[in-house]
Amino acid sequence: MRGSARPRTARANVPPPSPRPKRARGDRPPRLSTERLVLRPFDLSDARAVQRLAGAREVADTTLHIPHPYRIGMAEAWIGTHREAFAAGRSVTFAIVRKRPRALVGAIGLQLDLAHGRAELGYWIGVPFWGRGYCSEAAAAVLRHGFETLGLHRVHAAHFARNPASGRVMQKVGMGREGCLRGHVRKGDVFEDLEVYGILVGEWRSRRRRTK
Repeated sequence: MRGSARPRTARANVPPPSPRPKRARGDRPPRLSTERLVLRPFDLSDARAVQRLAGAREVADTTLHIPHPYRIGMAEAWIGTHREAFAAGRSVTFAIVRKRPRALVGAIGLQLDLAHGRAELGYWIGVPFWGRGYCSEAAAAVLRHGFETLGLHRVHAAHFARNPASGRVMQKVGMGREGCLRGHVRKGDVFEDLEVYGILVGEWRSRRRRTK
């Protein structure tokens, strides 16, 4: 038939895809600021303080990747990996620095998996600064950076089951417990249970609206 209209193909009612996570620009992380802290890239001048703080047996005992003893040169080697890892989109690592009086407190960062829009939060705090809320304050700033600046969908974290203080940090920033991985990692000669926490970007946004 002449003049017959070609039928239109119906479009499926599919929501637009979530935006892709963003690789940060530049070769160094930005500086983040909180009420009491500055989070900034590490510099080789921080190596002596890292050696002293990370070298404490108590810090090594509650973290998976910090060895004890923490030998001379390890801090410089660790700091030297940060720029390349950041530029490649693998991780972002911040020095946690107290504003007044100025002092290096510890480290915090995200191990990134941008293909899946997720990251693992990790941190350590020097023993002289335990119990002051610095880790929770830094973690809240890093979560915001991950969700708002990097466009992540999910952030997760884990702690040794025998170290509940680390779990309280995760709880304070809104992360929910997702389960226990029994005997999941080995620290020295001991297989450790891991308590796993996580938060999705929608949960983080809802929490921010409630707490404003």
